[in-house]
Amino acid sequence: MDDAQLLRYSRHILLNELGVEGQEALLASHALVIGAGGLGSPVALYLGSAGVGRITVVDHDTVDETNLQRQIAHNLARVGHAKAESVRDAVAAINPDVVVTPVVQRADAALLDALVAQADVVLDCTDNFTTRHAINRACVAHRKPLVSGAAIRMDGQLGVYDSRTPGNPCYACVFPEDAGVEEALCATMGVFAPLVGIVGTMQAAEALKLLTGLGSRITGRLLMIDGRDLAFTSIALPQNPQCAVCGQPH
Repeated sequence: MDDAQLLRYSRHILLNELGVEGQEALLASHALVIGAGGLGSPVALYLGSAGVGRITVVDHDTVDETNLQRQIAHNLARVGHAKAESVRDAVAAINPDVVVTPVVQRADAALLDALVAQADVVLDCTDNFTTRHAINRACVAHRKPLVSGAAIRMDGQLGVYDSRTPGNPCYACVFPEDAGVEEALCATMGVFAPLVGIVGTMQAAEALKLLTGLGSRITGRLLMIDGRDLAFTSIALPQNPQCAVCGQPH
């Protein structure tokens, strides 16, 4: 690190858990953020401000005025612009040294297979089960740690799925692809604005710990967040030996 970086990241360097080595690990890391909305906004801003060297942001959508209630990486001047490009600009305004690559494309299986293979950590900031399961499959196939967040109405969830360690569950162990879970969309159900910030910030924290070798202590657990009482409940998640994604040879 040069003198400017030592100054910029001094508060990280002062932490015994990080130090110079941890910050250098972040600078050399590559994070893949899928979804540039309510969750992806705080995720990308904190990863960028913390000095993660490369961030790829995937989102096919454009900024709408209704997004501005909670998607803090965007602003009125960028309404109509691609969300992934808007996030790139927001991160650049905080830390221009970080290389942010926007991918304005729907995250299908082929794209995820290519991008997940290149990443050190993957953050699922999407809002639909089809994409979530595609992300999970790619992470299991390439043995990449996945930090998954969700928020709707006043309720949030956070999970870390790390297939690098045998016996850890994957996302499909908890939410099977054939479970027929009904989608709940914030466009029709609403979402409490600060809740996506809480969940997204926690996703960023877990990703930074994974990238610096601290690991995640919630791997194999599902953290449930009640925004009404600001109450947190942690549920143990065993691997499902019959899981179609991680429970069979692949």
